[in-house]
Amino acid sequence: MDNRRLILLLVFSFSLIMLWDAWQKQSLPKSATSPVAAVSSAAAPAAGVVPTPTLPAAGVGAVPATVPAAGLAVVPGAATARIKTDLYVAEISSQGGDITRLELARHPDTEDKSKHFVLFDNGGKHIYLAQSGLIGDGLPNHKTEWKLSAGDHVLKDGESQLEVRLEADAANGGKVVKTYVFHRGSYQIEVRHEGAAAGAHAYYQITRDGKPAEEQGSSMMMGVVTFTGPAIFTDAEKYQKVEFADILKNKAKFTQKADNGWLAMVQHYFVSAWLPAAGVAREFYMRKVGDDLYSAGVILPVAADGKSTVSLYAGPQEQDKLEKIAPGLDLVVDYGWLTVIAAPLFWVLGAIYKMVGNWGWAIMGLTLLLKLAFFPLSAASYKSMAKMRVLTPKLVKLKEVYGDDKQRLNQEMMALYKKEKVNPLGGCLPVLVQIPVFIALYWVLLGTVEMRNAPWLGWITDLSVKDPYYVLPLIMGATMFIQTKLNPTPPDPIQAKVMLFMPIMFTGMFLFFPAGLVLYWTVNNVLSIAQQWQITRLVEAGEKK
Repeated sequence: MDNRRLILLLVFSFSLIMLWDAWQKQSLPKSATSPVAAVSSAAAPAAGVVPTPTLPAAGVGAVPATVPAAGLAVVPGAATARIKTDLYVAEISSQGGDITRLELARHPDTEDKSKHFVLFDNGGKHIYLAQSGLIGDGLPNHKTEWKLSAGDHVLKDGESQLEVRLEADAANGGKVVKTYVFHRGSYQIEVRHEGAAAGAHAYYQITRDGKPAEEQGSSMMMGVVTFTGPAIFTDAEKYQKVEFADILKNKAKFTQKADNGWLAMVQHYFVSAWLPAAGVAREFYMRKVGDDLYSAGVILPVAADGKSTVSLYAGPQEQDKLEKIAPGLDLVVDYGWLTVIAAPLFWVLGAIYKMVGNWGWAIMGLTLLLKLAFFPLSAASYKSMAKMRVLTPKLVKLKEVYGDDKQRLNQEMMALYKKEKVNPLGGCLPVLVQIPVFIALYWVLLGTVEMRNAPWLGWITDLSVKDPYYVLPLIMGATMFIQTKLNPTPPDPIQAKVMLFMPIMFTGMFLFFPAGLVLYWTVNNVLSIAQQWQITRLVEAGEKK
């Protein structure tokens, strides 16, 4: 088997892996009911039931297993507080005291760049709510009507935080206060409960439909679907992702009790996570609560003073910031099965970006570093290919002489390789090395929010999506064609035609790949052409002496 056949085998195997992964993702059961239809159905439980703790509780009466259902859509007569900070435009409903809408002011919408990206939503495109409450007889929960100051609440210039206070009556005649604290420059929202009975429990949950946050377009060309669903992290079990399909089948496996860790709802580019303080006993839970509707949350004992405080992170998956907020929170960035390569790649890419200030130039810098790192390997490979190029006339002659005797032809070819000290498979080493790096970089460009809407120059305004005018893929195709001409011509005419067709096939595929990935491959090809041309020139000049 010569290097052309091996390249074709690698491409075919790579395609099979991607198609298999895509088939697995697409074969997951999906609900045919739309998010809006789910909320308007009278039979659908609104946002689940109030969870029942199994953690020991002193002095707490019987906890009801369920609470009467209420619709998820905006309840008629419910008051709404609208919060505006430097990072958020949020809405809090008096029905349950939930955050029913959360816009990220510094991240544009995927389809309409003039609008903010909506994370929490109450039926626009998704059902996605941050809910909390208390567990115990007569204690308010996410089904309770809370009293709040409706209207606009704005974080003013010079203010570092904004508090929104809600109140509800307790069965013992007391008051329970829920307070949201928004901080300037922070995607963490502090959620406090005060006035609970001693020994009660508080719960903090995220309720979401099971649909992906947005269409992932060209990612399906590679069989890649980013993860959407709940995740839990504890020191003992580390990062645990849970598929909605497993919750639906009651097959979800995750840590249920710990004294550390957090719970998150992960989607492409963004995440929301409840972050309880370390050292406090907690119980994690997940359940189906409606048609294509799921709740995942954490239950905590209320302190002796009747207070419970938890931080809610709701924002972009910016790795350098996430790892400082909570242990393991940066793991929500989904790099797929090549994390061991993708994570270091992004670290280097980020370091270059800090120097050049542009992700496009950073990708070019990373490409150059990778080329330098693999320079000795590439040099040996191109030298082998150059020697094969010199041997091509002799191989053609052998084929003419022994074309009817395949066994003798192979023997003569191997003898010629041995005599000339040529490894016919040596030219495949760059391909073998680049495939995992290529896929890992694809995950970096697909999964990191830093690449979202990141411009390079001119018409390239977003490196995470395809080139709108297909200029880069066409340039990449031209560089592949030049590389093909530098490679040794296969003695078999059919193989020669297949190799000439490869640039056309790859150009067609790259038309829909992220512009950042095409930029990497194009720059890599240009550097490879320069290296291969120089080595080929030297080898051929040496053979003529």
